[in-house]
Amino acid sequence: MGEITIITKATSKSKSLRTTIPMGIVKQFNLSEGEKLNWEIRAEGGKLIIVVKPIKVPKNEE
Repeated sequence: MGEITIITKATSKSKSLRTTIPMGIVKQFNLSEGEKLNWEIRAEGGKLIIVVKPIKVPKNEE
């Protein structure tokens, strides 16, 4: 089984939800606070597949 996280409300007034990125994934993809993630969602074989890809911006474009 993969990593397990808990979904919480983003803010008390928001309808959005959020979860924590497990540290193993943070380290594997060298993620930092403020970086963007691209979420791709599709259905395959009766399952919902969610692919999350970091959007890496070259240092000279930050």
